[in-house]
Formats: sequence, structure tokens, C-alpha cells
Amino acid sequence: MKNTETLPLDLQFSFPKPAPTLAEKWIIPPFSVFDTKQGYWSTRKAKWLALGIESEVGRGEELTYRKLDETRFKTAKHTNKKSTSTFDPVLCEVLLRWFSRPGASVLDPFAGGSVRGIVAGSLGMHYTGIELREEQVLANRAQIDRIPVEVQPSWIVGDSSELVSSLPGSFDFVFSCPPYADLEVYSDDPRDISTMEYERFLATYSRIIGDACAKLSDNRFAAFVVSEVRNKKTGIYRGFVADTIRAFEAAGLGLYNDVVLLNNVGTAAIRANLNMNTRKLVRVHQNVLVFVKGDPRKAVEWINGGSDQLGRSAA
Repeated sequence: MKNTETLPLDLQFSFPKPAPTLAEKWIIPPFSVFDTKQGYWSTRKAKWLALGIESEVGRGEELTYRKLDETRFKTAKHTNKKSTSTFDPVLCEVLLRWFSRPGASVLDPFAGGSVRGIVAGSLGMHYTGIELREEQVLANRAQIDRIPVEVQPSWIVGDSSELVSSLPGSFDFVFSCPPYADLEVYSDDPRDISTMEYERFLATYSRIIGDACAKLSDNRFAAFVVSEVRNKKTGIYRGFVADTIRAFEAAGLGLYNDVVLLNNVGTAAIRANLNMNTRKLVRVHQNVLVFVKGDPRKAVEWINGGSDQLGRSAA
């Protein structure tokens, strides 16, 4: 049989290229469950971490577990070397690429570690993060000195309840992972909302969300990563996820996506047996809440008007 290249043009044929997979097109499959245990996730995460991201630096574990009893503190220290929670860079990349675009301005009122700033800067976005603890900000800035990014992130030392409303200009994306009430305690500063009783925590938290949403431009998205927390005295869930949704709705935004983020089991297997003595299930997921301010169709049009966000690799 003759090679098709020798045939007349009207008789030549070629096999169509296979369509890209959902993961190839969108980084991860765009479903309402994000599974961090999948190989494509861990491979991409390793590429990000290889840049030198160390988001746990600046967050001492003795602060994280200050409110736990001594036995649980020792267990946490000896079963997990990085017991302080850190933000997943793949989750960060996905949310930034899906709900914003290069050149956008990103506001993070609960900055914490370095991940969101580094990933945003690597994707060509202008990140502004507010963090109460100066030692955390210094640790974040030290990482930027050795990690090349397209746009330099900005971390501001201060109290979001005072600073957010005074920031100049507006923002294209509000993106954060707030303290989960008193689940982790990050400092002894009384302004730190993780040190507050829940009623005061919620009032301050909601006010910060309102201030951040007021700085968000119309027809834009916002995303918060949260999880349920228990009342340490009663063991009853506080309804923190629902409280977060209500705070955004009070600020004029609507819930657009609700994602379950599946985490690695890790030390949950160790804790599960003890927890079941009181019939408490070990939580191995978080909630990713995506809100929209204004018209979601116009928000998507704004995203699509930018350059191709999905064409660049992590490293």
C-alpha cells in the first residue's frame, strides 16, 4: 500500500489527535470533589515544592497546638513532623487559574504562609496578603529572595480587621484560607482571631470578609478554603462552613461552587480508633467555597479575556 503522502491531496487522510483529558485541559478534573491522593495531583505538587516553597517556616508547632492537652500535643509532634497545616500549592494554582487570570490583583486577608503568594506571583498575578505575625511575613519574604516569580508578592504586617478597608484600589480575586476558629492557634496576640471565643471570632471574621468583598471589583470571584470545627467543650460542630457562607452572602456575594477537598489520611488512621470511643468521625476533607460578586457570566468573560492561563506548567 502506498504511503498516504504520495496520494493526491484529496485522497490523503490523517488520524485525528485524541482529545485532551479533563486533567490535561483543566489541570485536574473539574468535578465537585478534588482528590489530593491522585497521582496527577502529587506529581504536580512535587514540582511546586521543588521550587523551594516552605510554607511551614514561620509557624511554630508549639503555637499550633497550644490549646490541646499535653497528651495530644505530644502525639501530634511525634506522629507528624510537619504538624502545622500548610496550604496545598496545586489547590492554589487550580483556583487562581480557574477563577482569575494573569495580571489580576489578588487579596488574601488571612495570608499565613508563603504558598498563595508564591503561586500567584509565579502565575503573573499581583498578590497582596495581610498577616498579623511579623515573623511569618519575614519568613515568606525570605523565600521570595530565592524563588523566582513573575510578579513579586506583597505581604503586609498588620490586622486585617483594620487594614483591609484602607487598602488602595480594588481587587480581582479574594482568596484565603482563614483560621478554623481555635482549631489551630497561631499566636498569643489578642488581635489574632484564632485566640478568640467563637462568638467574637465569628463577628471579627465576618467583618473582615465584608471589608474584603467591598474591595472586590464587580463581576469577580472569591474563594475561601474552610472546614468544620467542633466546640471543644461539647464536641458539637459549630457550623463554621455555613457561617462562612452567610458572611459572604451578607457582603453581597452568592455561593457559586462548593467543592469537597479530599486530604491524605496521614495521622487520621492513628486518631480514628480513639475518636470512635466518642463516635466522632475523623475529618479527612475540607470545603472549598467559591463565591461570585455580580454576574457570573461577566466574571467568566473577564477571565476568558485574559491570556491562556492553562498553557504554562507548574515548574
